[in-house]
Amino acid sequence: MTKISEVDAKAPASFEEDFAALLDESLGADEGFEGSVVTGQVIRILDDVALIDVGLKSEGRVSLREFGDSEIKPGDFVELYIERYEDRDGAVVLSREKARREEAWTALERAFANNQRVTGAIFGRVKGGFTVDLGGAMAFLPGSQVDIRPVRDLGPLMGQPQPFQILKMDRARGNIVVSRRAVLEETRAEQRSELIKGLKEGMILDGVVKNLTDYGAFVDLGGVDGLLHVTDIAWKRINHPSEALTIGQQVRVQVIRFNSDTQRISLGMKQLEADPWENVAVKYPVGGRFNGRVTNITDYGAFVELEAGIEGLVHVSEMSWTKKNVHPAKMVSTSQEVEVMVLDMDSVKRRISLGLKQTHRNPWEQFEEEHKVGSELEGEIRNITEFGLF
Repeated sequence: MTKISEVDAKAPASFEEDFAALLDESLGADEGFEGSVVTGQVIRILDDVALIDVGLKSEGRVSLREFGDSEIKPGDFVELYIERYEDRDGAVVLSREKARREEAWTALERAFANNQRVTGAIFGRVKGGFTVDLGGAMAFLPGSQVDIRPVRDLGPLMGQPQPFQILKMDRARGNIVVSRRAVLEETRAEQRSELIKGLKEGMILDGVVKNLTDYGAFVDLGGVDGLLHVTDIAWKRINHPSEALTIGQQVRVQVIRFNSDTQRISLGMKQLEADPWENVAVKYPVGGRFNGRVTNITDYGAFVELEAGIEGLVHVSEMSWTKKNVHPAKMVSTSQEVEVMVLDMDSVKRRISLGLKQTHRNPWEQFEEEHKVGSELEGEIRNITEFGLF
């Protein structure tokens, strides 16, 4: 039989143990909030901190700097991250910045799972790429994922809200990799489809010079590329597209030909300008003398530009009355200003035959006038052959 004295002795100990257990359980429940995001109510503002009640045993303090430009006042409800249940002063350690980060991560994981675009802003440069703020969560943007083409100046893109595609993310490690290029490529494909549907020959479009080659320039029309052949850049002679265009230049072009099967687009710039060959026969009549500039020299003659877009050929046989079997480069040079005579005109084939020697008097006619048959002359022997002397 248990004695009353023994029961009385055990009761206080049992009561203390139960109370301790209840206290531990209560504290344990509060401590379980650490690392989670909760909603708190602003109680009051003290200098540079906000005193906030998050439903725990003690209130927490948050620096007003963490709220940025947002103004808060007593009674407002805010989302906060519980860092620690109690600091050395017995207060709950809260963070608005980490709450924003946690909220952002949750939203980003949902977007990643649904293959949706997210909005962010490039704000810094790091090795191999850039850092992007995705509404509180930091992401890495590789340099190769910034644009479809290499970007020389990233200044205009810095700090600007724009869409990104999440390539991969690891919440445990805090890593997010995004791409702006993927968004541009998807948008480009959509634009290409829309452009191809409505594309017709004769349309005038604005584009950007994407690449230069020996035979022309590729122009980005906003999702689809077209070829601007070197002969369709200008009416005047252009030996290489770089003489008139630069990569990245904004240009206005006309669709000359479009093959819907191969989706090849031929473009022209000179077609948007007046054709200098109109009324060329009136401006440059046969027999007329005009000044021009030598633009090109070949084995069979030299091309002379009379005006921008109008060139004629001086055949080697029409260069000199006296010099025979001499290369044209021995008689004229590129960019030299010369006087020529129009010998023939074919405006349909856009051909003009010019003469250089015709602007000078024929020395044989002059000799015939000055020296009659039977007159005596003195001269220098230039060559001796079996059949006579020169």
